[in-house]
Amino acid sequence: MQDLSIKEKILELKTKHNALLVAHFYQRDEVVEIADLTGDSLELARKASASENPIVVFCGVGFMGQSVKILAPQKHVFMPRIACCSMARMIDDIYFDDSLKTLQEYGITEIFPITYINSNAEVKAKVARLGGLVCTSSNASKILDYALKQNKKIFFLPDKCLGQNLANANGLKWAVLGEDDRESIEKADVICYNGFCSVHQLFLPEDVDFYREKYPDILIAVHPECRFDVVAKADFVGSTSQIIRYVQSLKPEQKVAVGTEFNLVNRLRKPHNGIQNTFVLSSTKPECPTMNETTLQDVLQCFEAIDRGEPYNEIVLPRVIVNDAKKALDEMLRLS
Repeated sequence: MQDLSIKEKILELKTKHNALLVAHFYQRDEVVEIADLTGDSLELARKASASENPIVVFCGVGFMGQSVKILAPQKHVFMPRIACCSMARMIDDIYFDDSLKTLQEYGITEIFPITYINSNAEVKAKVARLGGLVCTSSNASKILDYALKQNKKIFFLPDKCLGQNLANANGLKWAVLGEDDRESIEKADVICYNGFCSVHQLFLPEDVDFYREKYPDILIAVHPECRFDVVAKADFVGSTSQIIRYVQSLKPEQKVAVGTEFNLVNRLRKPHNGIQNTFVLSSTKPECPTMNETTLQDVLQCFEAIDRGEPYNEIVLPRVIVNDAKKALDEMLRLS
């Protein structure tokens, strides 16, 4: 009854302030169930920024709330918790500048930077100033196609796995800055920053082998943030939204093991005739700790603060950062 009471209060305050409650697919079930809008990074950035609601309450990690504020600077964007994506923390504007300095020392000056949306606003702005773009896992292939036409070396950051997988899918050479030697970097078509998703790193080639041995007809679906040697063994590779559509299109008796965040996998399909046919592709629980920080109580406290007119985790960005980063995000949406 307590949860129901909290939900009723949230809904009442949400209606009172004409607010949009947004939740990423990796959030807790209790948060996803009450949200007006759920989706992956691209879907949420597009729809939340295009909504008529003057207030957006975003349940996710910090860079996601920033993306909405960049695309719709006139909106007030609040987050019940400004949780931090571990991958996004691996790259900041200083690390970005240091990477460019290293590339210049290697004699590489003509680059086209692409930053995964899992990065902060300052990094997006710096990428935009160099003529680069932002991408998500669902539109990365289209962004890469555009980048290849610029006839420059591509610097992909911060997720080396997504960069490697994109390069492999297009028959391009890749190397990881800080991992591979100078000669490999110089010869690479796609130079990857040495970042990664701590959750998707949990999935290993041995996990794929285990499920294929146990269930010979099983299908393997993974996120492109997974290691390239895992992606090479998969039947399907796609973003969060693409994985959802793929798995839900399968016959209910078809077994599938999914390599992405636990909360999402757990919601994909109910057991068929009492038999579970959807499995998590890991021997450990691949649960994103920061995506699981936000609770219904946090959401309620956020709305109560809004109701009192008090500051509460509002996303505020310098105008120059918003203006520059918006160019890269707007172009990303156009190409998508």
